[in-house]
Amino acid sequence: MSEDRREAATPRRPPPMEPMGAGRYVVMVCLVVIALGLLGMRIVDLHIIDRTFLQDQGDARTLRTESLSAHRGMITDRHGEPLAISTPVVTLWADPQDLPVDDIQRLMLARALDMELSELNERISRYQDREFMYLRRQLTPKSAQQVLDLNLSGVHAEKEYRRYYPSGEVTAQLLGVTNVDDKGQEGLELAYQPYLSGTPGKRRVLKDRRGRLVRDVKLLQEANPGGDLTLAIDQRLQYMAYRELKAAVAEHDAKGGSLVMLDARNGEVLAMANTPSFNPNDRSAIDPKGLRNQAIVDVFEPGSVMKPLAMSAALSTDRYEPDTVIDTAPGWMRIDGFTIHDFRNYGRLTMAEILEKSSNIGMSRVSLELDDVTLWERYNALGLGHSPETGFPGEAAGSVPPPIQWSRSQKAALSYGYGLSVSTLQLASAYTAIANDGKYLAPSLLKLNDEPDATRVFEPEVSHDLLRMLEEVVQPDAGGHRAAVAGYRVAGKTGTARKSSAGGYEKDAYRGLFAGIAPVSDPRIVTVVMIDQPRGDDYYGGIVAAPVFSKVTGSALRLLDVPPDQQAGR
Repeated sequence: MSEDRREAATPRRPPPMEPMGAGRYVVMVCLVVIALGLLGMRIVDLHIIDRTFLQDQGDARTLRTESLSAHRGMITDRHGEPLAISTPVVTLWADPQDLPVDDIQRLMLARALDMELSELNERISRYQDREFMYLRRQLTPKSAQQVLDLNLSGVHAEKEYRRYYPSGEVTAQLLGVTNVDDKGQEGLELAYQPYLSGTPGKRRVLKDRRGRLVRDVKLLQEANPGGDLTLAIDQRLQYMAYRELKAAVAEHDAKGGSLVMLDARNGEVLAMANTPSFNPNDRSAIDPKGLRNQAIVDVFEPGSVMKPLAMSAALSTDRYEPDTVIDTAPGWMRIDGFTIHDFRNYGRLTMAEILEKSSNIGMSRVSLELDDVTLWERYNALGLGHSPETGFPGEAAGSVPPPIQWSRSQKAALSYGYGLSVSTLQLASAYTAIANDGKYLAPSLLKLNDEPDATRVFEPEVSHDLLRMLEEVVQPDAGGHRAAVAGYRVAGKTGTARKSSAGGYEKDAYRGLFAGIAPVSDPRIVTVVMIDQPRGDDYYGGIVAAPVFSKVTGSALRLLDVPPDQQAGR
C-alpha cells in the first residue's frame, strides 16, 4: 500500500482544547454568588421587611368590610297587632365588567331576573364603565336563589329588608311609607325614622376573585335593630272607621273625608281614617291625593260644630245659663254690611235651644255681648290655632285671628265656625274638654303609659250643662238624630260649612260634619266625622256625617265593653 493511502486511512484527531483561564472561572462563580445573594435578599425583603405591606395589599384584594342591615323596628297597634313590619329580602347587584359576555349565559340571567335580554344588555352597556349596578332589588330569598344558582360570574347578593303593611290602605296615611332603602318618607315612618331604623353593623369577609363569599373573618360591629313603636290606635276600631267613612264618601259621591276617634279619658287617638287612601304595599299607581293625612295636615272652616265651644265661653260667665232666653227674631240680622241668616225665624230660644236649632243669630247675639278676649282665650285654651304637637310631619296649627283685628261681623262669625280654621284632630281634641269635666287633653298618636297632663279650661258644671244641651241635638225630632246609638246616650253637634276658595265662598261646595261624645253618663269616646264636598242635595252634616258617627261609635262602645246607659223609652 502506498504511503498516500496509509495516510488517508488514518483518522485525524481534533487539536487538544486549551484549559479555561482562571480569571473567567472566578467571574462565573462571582455572578452565581451575587445572583443567589440577590435572591436571598429578595426573599428576606418579601417575607420579613415588606411582609406587612404585602399582606395588607393582598388582603385588600380579598378581604372586604361589608355593612350588615339593621332590622327596622315594628309598628303595632295598642294591643300589639302588627301594622308595619320588615321582612328579609335579597338585592342582586353586579360588576358589569365581570358579567359573562356569552349570549346564552346572558339570556339565562335575563330570564332568571324576569326581564328581556335587550333590557339586560342595555343596562349592562349603560354601566359598562362602572364597577357596580343593580340587577334586581328586594327579591324574595327564593327568587334570588334561582339567579344565584346559575353560578354566573359578576353576580352578587346583599341581604336587605322590605317594609310590609298588613292593614294596607286602612292605616296608610297615618303610618306613611319607607323608600327602597327602608328609610321613612312619610307619616310616622318619617317622624320616628331615627328610632325605628336602628344602627347597621359591620363584618369582615373573605371573597374570591369573582367576589363570592368564601368565609366570614370577623364581626366588627353588631347590627342593633330599631325600636318598636306602639300606637294608641285600636286596629279593630280603625278598620270599622275606615270602612264606614269610605262607604259614606262613595254613597254621597264626595271628594273625600276624615274621621278621628279619641279616648275621652286621656286623649289617645283610637282611630284615624282618611279617604281617598292608597295601598302602601303596591305603589305602582299611587294617587298623590291619597298620601295626605287629612285629619292632621288639612284645615278648614268647621261651621256649626264650633257653637258648643263658643257656648262654653258664654256659660263660663255670670251672664248666661242654659235656660237664658235669646230673641233671634226675625231670623236674620245685618252686621257691618253682612247679612246673617237662620234656617227660619225661630223667635225666642233658650241657650240649649240655640244649639238644638243651630241658630246663627242666637250665637251671634251671645258672642257680641262677650268681651273680645273672652272668645279668643277660650279657643286658644282648647288648642285651636296651635300645633297639636303629636310629632306628625306637617301637622297643621290652624288659625284663630287675634282679637285686636276683629270686627263685629267677624266676632259673630267666629261663634258659629267661620273666620277660623281647624283640623279634624284639633276639633276632636277641643271636644275632650266637654267630655272630661272641662279639662282639655292634648291628642296622642302613641299609647300612653302614664296619666296625661290635662288643662282646666272651664268648670265641670259647664261641661255637664253642655253635655245635656248637646244630648238634645241627637233626639228623634232634632237635626242630629241620625247620630243616635241604640242603648247609649249620645251628645253631639252637626255642622255644614260652605267651602271657601280664592274668590270667596263656593256656591255649591260644602263640608258636612258631626262631632259627638258617648256615652253621656260617663264619656269614653269623642268622635269627629268630616265629609268633604258631598254632591247632590244631601250635603248637611246631620245627613252625611251623623250616620257614620252612629255606626262607628256604636261598634266601638260594644267592642270596648262599655255598658249601655240609655233608659228604656228614651
